[in-house]
This record gives sequence, C-alpha cells and structure tokens, in this order.
Amino acid sequence: MKMAKQALIRSSEASDVIPYLMEMGFIDRSAKISKDGDLRLVPIVPGKEDEVAKMGFELTEGAAYSMERRKPQERILNELSDLPEEVRSALPTKWEYVGDVVIVKIDEVCSPYKERIGKVYAEVLGVRTVCSDSRGIEGEYRRPSTEILYGMGTESIRLENGISYEFDVSRIMFASGNVEERHRMGELDCSGETVVDMFAGIGYFSLPIAKFTGARRVFACEKNPDSYYYLFRNAERNGVSDKIIPILGDNRFFAGKRFADRIVMGYVQTTSLFLPKALEMIRPGGMIHYHDTFYVNEYKERIEEIFTTASGDFKIEQIKEVKSFAPSVSHYVADVRIL
Repeated sequence: MKMAKQALIRSSEASDVIPYLMEMGFIDRSAKISKDGDLRLVPIVPGKEDEVAKMGFELTEGAAYSMERRKPQERILNELSDLPEEVRSALPTKWEYVGDVVIVKIDEVCSPYKERIGKVYAEVLGVRTVCSDSRGIEGEYRRPSTEILYGMGTESIRLENGISYEFDVSRIMFASGNVEERHRMGELDCSGETVVDMFAGIGYFSLPIAKFTGARRVFACEKNPDSYYYLFRNAERNGVSDKIIPILGDNRFFAGKRFADRIVMGYVQTTSLFLPKALEMIRPGGMIHYHDTFYVNEYKERIEEIFTTASGDFKIEQIKEVKSFAPSVSHYVADVRIL
C-alpha cells in the first residue's frame, strides 16, 4: 500500500470522466480506483496533480492499493498462454479506448479464438466491450466495419477537451488523430459570429466552437443520418442545442448567400468540389478553414491553385498539418480569409 493524490469523481460522472483521464495519461494504473460513498477515488500519476486540479476536480491524499504491476500485454499473453504460438504472436499490441469500449485489429489467424481473446482484453483493460476493426472505413458515409468480440453495447462516450462525444463505434468513425484541431477550434474567437460547419459529423468541430468560442449560432450540416442523430444528441448533451442548428442533407443544397462569418470544411480528398458553395455562403472578410490531403512537397501550391481558381481574392493566413494520411501524403488545414 502507498499514499497517493486521488481525484474525487462522482459515481454518476465516472463512466465519462475516468476513461478520459486514462486516455490523457493522468491515472496511475498501478493503483486501484476505490469508492467512498457516492465518490470514486481515482489515483493520479505523480506530477499530474496540478493539471487534474485545473480541470476542476478536488484532490485528496489517501491510501492507494497496488494493482497488478505487469504491463497489460504481458497479462494478456499470460491469460492466453495455452493458445498456439502463431496466434499469441499475432495478438494486438495496440488498442484504442472509446470510453468503456476498446477497438483492436484482429489478425485472421486469431479468428477461431476471437471470443475468448475479446473477453481477456476486456478483463485486462477494464472495459465492457471489445470490438475488432476488421476492414477499416467503407462507403460514402465512411462507416467502420466493426465486429463485437466481447460485450454487448457499442454506444460509448468520448470525453475530450471538455466536450462529450456520444456515438456508436459500429456505425460511426471517430477521427482520433484530429484531436489537436478539435482543440484549436475551441480556442478560436468567434464572438457573435455565424458559423457553418459543412461536414459536421457528430459535432467534431461544431461542439467546441459552440461551447467555447462565443459564436452566436452554428449551422451544422450532415448528410449521414447516423451521424446526424448523434449530432443532435451531442448538442443537447453539451448544453449547446440553443446555438447549434443541425441540418440533415447535402450541404450544397443549403439555402442562403453571404451570411456566414466563418466556414469549417472538415473533409478530405474531394473538398474542392464543395468550395464554390462555401464561397457562396461566406461574407467578405470571412474565414474558411479548408481541410484536404496533399503530397507533402506541394500542399502550399495546391491550396493556392484551388482558391485562385475558385475565388480570386483571398489571403492564406496559415496552413497546418493535421496528421499523416499516407506515405508522402498529409492532411492539412488552411485558414483562408476571403477578401
């Protein structure tokens, strides 16, 4: 037993907060989470106490009982020690937490044992459902091809930068690599602005803009009915349903001209096809956050070319790399002022 700083988390909030603190690396996984009445006492990694306190959580000091100190992968291998060696060597070594759901990639050689493998991963990683991402993203709506290995529910909540994103991992892809850009959108100054999110999804950018930037209203367009459903729910969950106006359908049929102060085009690969519509909606002096994928040695020239062809009068204020997309290709976002 050791003494440790512990965050006091209400049990009613634990299913949202604890997975997020784990993702952020704030929870000491070598110590047990305990209960005290209606509170969970969550042991915090030494040196992270101030960051957790800044998030608004009360801290106390108390006894933290040690858990199994071996790494999760070692414990998984031990639990599955009777499986054939070719199966054990193909077991997933990485996983993605989505609240209390974990997503892994299962090799074909593991298929005959997938239910047992899923159960062990759930027990060791402390989640209720384990899913396999079998074939990646498919179709116009970029639906994941997800198979449940263990557990029942595939709906979960991801807490990120003060936003709760609820969605079904079997129906909707969550772009975890875009976390920094979602955070940046929440730090903009959009005081009094009318914002259009042309590819809103479940509210990836609409939610932080509506909640943190002072925007007056956010028109959130989404074509996928599944994503639209969670967009609506997430606006309510995050207390911004008075600011976000969800719109189901193709954004190119959205009515209105020269009314938007800011437009987010959070799409890639065919984004330029939607730029004429964005230019129709943006006011002079407005900002377009244009996402797209380009070869790393030509992204500046390509963005200049796209806006020169479509607009004429503009100023590129900055270009940021969001994440790597493929060999020699990256996902970029350009902040472009329309003059």
